[in-house]
Amino acid sequence: MEPWYKVVTLRKEVREGRSFNPDEFAIHLEQVVAGRAPTDYQDPQQFFDRTCFTRALVEHAGMVLRRLEGKTENTAPVMTLVTQFGGGKTHTLTALYHLAKAGPSAGEYPGVAGLLEQAGLPEVPKARVAVFVGNAWDPQEGSETPWIDIARQLAGAPGVAFLGKAAASTPPGTEALGRVFDAAESPVLVLLDEVLNFLNSHRNLAEPFYAFLQNLTVAMTGTERGVAMISLPRSQVEMTDWDHTWQERITKVVKRVAKDLIANDEAEIGEVVRRRLFEALGSERVRKNVSRAHAEWCFERRAQLPPEWTAVDTATTEKKARERLQERFEACYPFHPATLSVFQRKWQALPQYQQTRGTLAMLAQWVAIASQESFRKARTEPLIMLGSAPLFDAGFRSVVLGQIGESRLMTAIETDIAGEQAHARALDADTKGPLRDIHRRVGTTILFESSGGQVDKVAHLPEVRFALGEPGLDTTSVDTSAATLEGRAFFIQRVGSDGYKVYHKAKIDKAVNDRRASLDDETEIKPAMQTLVKQEFERGASIPVIPFPPDATAVPDLPRLTLVVLDPDLEWTGEPAVRAHLAEWTQRRGEANRMYPGAIVWCARKPGRHLRNKVELSLAWKRIEREVAEGLLGAEYDRADKNEIRVKAAEAADAARDEVWAGYRFVVIADAQEADGVKVLDLGAGHASASETLCGRVVSALRAAGLLSESVGASYIERNWPPALKDSGAWPLSGLRQSFLN
Repeated sequence: MEPWYKVVTLRKEVREGRSFNPDEFAIHLEQVVAGRAPTDYQDPQQFFDRTCFTRALVEHAGMVLRRLEGKTENTAPVMTLVTQFGGGKTHTLTALYHLAKAGPSAGEYPGVAGLLEQAGLPEVPKARVAVFVGNAWDPQEGSETPWIDIARQLAGAPGVAFLGKAAASTPPGTEALGRVFDAAESPVLVLLDEVLNFLNSHRNLAEPFYAFLQNLTVAMTGTERGVAMISLPRSQVEMTDWDHTWQERITKVVKRVAKDLIANDEAEIGEVVRRRLFEALGSERVRKNVSRAHAEWCFERRAQLPPEWTAVDTATTEKKARERLQERFEACYPFHPATLSVFQRKWQALPQYQQTRGTLAMLAQWVAIASQESFRKARTEPLIMLGSAPLFDAGFRSVVLGQIGESRLMTAIETDIAGEQAHARALDADTKGPLRDIHRRVGTTILFESSGGQVDKVAHLPEVRFALGEPGLDTTSVDTSAATLEGRAFFIQRVGSDGYKVYHKAKIDKAVNDRRASLDDETEIKPAMQTLVKQEFERGASIPVIPFPPDATAVPDLPRLTLVVLDPDLEWTGEPAVRAHLAEWTQRRGEANRMYPGAIVWCARKPGRHLRNKVELSLAWKRIEREVAEGLLGAEYDRADKNEIRVKAAEAADAARDEVWAGYRFVVIADAQEADGVKVLDLGAGHASASETLCGRVVSALRAAGLLSESVGASYIERNWPPALKDSGAWPLSGLRQSFLN
């Protein structure tokens, strides 16, 4: 199948990068009225050529035109447009402005004939139009108040006169407004945009303007050929308490007679996007072939995909369902349906998201960068899929994060998905063919489908499969890649049995494991093990402690009880070779025999990696604690998070200390009665919370075994009397002393 970028033709401004700012897609209605807007908006012919007559726009415009024609059924005298910022309100108002100003001649504009047909009108009724844009209005001579300005636009100086002299400071009543409408001698259309912005900027006029809206609503109700359309934003995160209060008050007033309208229809975003970004879509044959191939792929795997795309019910045959899905692919071409629908399905709940304007700007940058990248790398994707979003581009990343409203995700994207050293990039090093860059594509799809983890949205595996699915790629490859990436990633988290999301906070446990894996054995792990063991044995020691002697010469030959701690790398296995080695060190110091072998108490740890594992974990938690404190993990951890990390680090350190007590359980001493000259005591499992010290634990065990005593009693001497001296009954004092030293 032909790659999409070789089939479609981007508009010049998209190719040149002039459409990457949402403001490029913003219409300023006051500029259109003043004749200063860009040609695409100022010239009605060009404006409607790029306008997609969605169901919403057709319905809204049709209701207004019917009302202006005097048809009052299925319409209203006041209509409110309610959407998020960037949701298409001003585009609707601009379309109505051009239509009403042109009147019957507007029938020649692209798409208007179809609008009239659906509205049941022979032609566009010409009307007098008054436009009020709140963020652009300022008082000036002849337009001291908004109502004077509107009256002048509708009926000129006579209209202002009908308001009366008090209009300079007092809003007109309903009768005065009715006289203004009559003076217009034509249908009247009043378009009010950025109302809340006006109230915020001119707070001294807030109450009078509110009263004016009340009276305007009532006055419009008394006309048959008059309409007022007011645009109001949905609640925004940047709205102040003042904004919320006035929005509620205005809404209550106008809703008494108004009809609520939604200015954009997300279901038709595909056509809107295509008109604004592409000059031509290329061969229809290619478009149909690509759509058919993808629809077939979906139906062959429909059990693994979201049911809403391939559902077959009792009223729909499988053939019809296939055709419907193919039509959806064709309607979105060159985009994959999931690429466009994700903004409706997942993103519209985001407070910062600009539904129409933001989507257009983001997709304009997306296709421009992806087109260049695809040509450069000779990519073969027939559709623009979610996984192809150019997150490697810093500018595009900023746009995406601006729409999501979470700049802290930048670190997550760079670390796990699209950075030079990203986990996905490392996993993709050897991928090719249909699996080329599969981990990056999966990670990118998870980001978009989970809305960046901001509103409890989750990227479920069926959604990820559908978004990435294409002929030649199997769903199991997507599943495997998602699981592999999640296992390696810091910020991609599994949710439930089949869900994933990208979150701005790193997975602490995963980060700990990665820090642990990066520890160096010689410079970090071994020194930490030795330091910990040395500290535990020396803490409160009652006898001299010699830690980790490299050979027998490092252990002095003195008539004083000495505890010698073997290096953590040396394990007591009890094997003959180990016993012989320690027996040699006990009896000899270098080339000379020891005079006091009985003064040495060896302590060795049990076999296994238990101590090493605990120390590694403790080191990793300490590093995480430091990185979070210094902000190196790229997220703003709150006090509770930091406290939890501190607790975890402390628990890991305690566990390592406990393992020293539990691991160093074997004591070896000289014993001439043993075949190899050494005796072994197993202290059993110990715990650092015990009241005694580790050194004291060894001493206590020797005492309990009768191998150590503060003084020598007669019974002890009798029990240990040498057999060779029993007949004589005499034990020379020098021999008695040496027996203790041995």
